Amino acid sequence: MYWISNNGIELNITKEQAASVAHCGPRYKDVLDLSLIPFVRRQLEGIEANSIVSALSWYGIWNDEELSDHGENKLRILWIACCDINEGRQK
Repeated sequence: MYWISNNGIELNITKEQAASVAHCGPRYKDVLDLSLIPFVRRQLEGIEANSIVSALSWYGIWNDEELSDHGENKLRILWIACCDINEGRQK
């Protein structure tokens, strides 16, 4: 499934991968594990830091200090993509 953010970030994640992250309860380890899969990791590594910050800022959830951590931002954008795919909001 292809997911495209509000500012054009694209990620290709399977429905199964999205479902492995988009569930009730703690998700951090699941998102981290998914981010380490080579195909997913390469996609995340290809996204510029300022693009992720721009996309995440749109949600208004994280403050400037939190958005200064590129590693965490990659996990945040992956989590959002998985939730959108799981809920049928994908391109």
